[in-house]
Amino acid sequence: MTTNRSRPAGRPATIPDVAREAGVSRSTASRALADYGSVSPDARERVRAAAEKLGYRPNLLARSMITGRTHTLGAIVADIQNPFFAGVTRGITDAARAAGYQVLLANTDEDVAAERAAVKMLRDKHVDGLIVAPAATTETGHLAAAHAAGCPVVLLDRQAPGLPADSVTVDNHGAAQDAVRRLLAAGHRRIALVSLLGSAPSADAGAERAAAATPLPTDPVSTGLERIEGYRAALREAGLSDTDTYLRTGTFHREDPADLTADLLALPEPPTAVFATDSMIALGVLSATRDHGLRVPDDLSLVTFDDTDWARAVRPRVSVVAQPVQELGARAVHSLITRIEGTTRPPEHTVLDTEFIDRESIAPPPGA
Repeated sequence: MTTNRSRPAGRPATIPDVAREAGVSRSTASRALADYGSVSPDARERVRAAAEKLGYRPNLLARSMITGRTHTLGAIVADIQNPFFAGVTRGITDAARAAGYQVLLANTDEDVAAERAAVKMLRDKHVDGLIVAPAATTETGHLAAAHAAGCPVVLLDRQAPGLPADSVTVDNHGAAQDAVRRLLAAGHRRIALVSLLGSAPSADAGAERAAAATPLPTDPVSTGLERIEGYRAALREAGLSDTDTYLRTGTFHREDPADLTADLLALPEPPTAVFATDSMIALGVLSATRDHGLRVPDDLSLVTFDDTDWARAVRPRVSVVAQPVQELGARAVHSLITRIEGTTRPPEHTVLDTEFIDRESIAPPPGA
């Protein structure tokens, strides 16, 4: 039964106000606005028209207390300034919005402590699930705790062995191996790899590790490791057993890719080609190349992961391994919502294809 009582001026519209305006019961208005239960098409349309007319906005906190969901997702990315993560984030937000979810974003700068703080903050906000690009491979106890507490976790761009979570990546090993094969096919044998991987090696990492030509960080992210293994596999496949002389790895926010490249260019027999494991590193490679008075590709060929705007704008244009960045984010959202809705299937690893785009940054080695 409806009444003709009017809503006081200035007070936000409530479900009873919408029900009166639509001429339906309070329970019918509630079901129509929340899109559940049995409501006739005519009543549903009248309720929605009334809600729009009155400017009704749902009380999400009250709804979440009833449904147990906030329809928000948490996204924790490593470096929002990196064009890769900017593109992935766009894919996340677009897919989430299409599914009726909002996204709360946190940036970690590849720092595990910042990641732990972000997980706590987002869980305090009662997000329905988390999409995380983990800053470390093994320091994932905070992610395991979130998962165990009923907050689903999907890993983005990286994997964490032992964590029972879905993950979405590309075939990093295969893509890197293919890129290095192309440099080999152009006649290069002194091929370098420059990468930033994770945290700095610990003081007690061991004598053998300290003596290595290029010691890896103590807890490198899986993406970088897979690309290094693809690089090494291509070299071994070509009969080059020495896979470390031209390998340079650093730690996030500690080493400059330009400095790592300068070290390579100062070798008695410097590399004739460089494979950079992301576009930010490639900028450092280009900077060092120019500082040494060298030209791409006449003196040094270059390939990088990620097809950024600048890679297409510079001359010569840079050959790249292009990743489907927005699709990576969208797939992560779809996996997470499936978990939120209650699927109990075993964790799945989704692998998307990359595309090699050949431009003008690859040429035969000097003097070939």
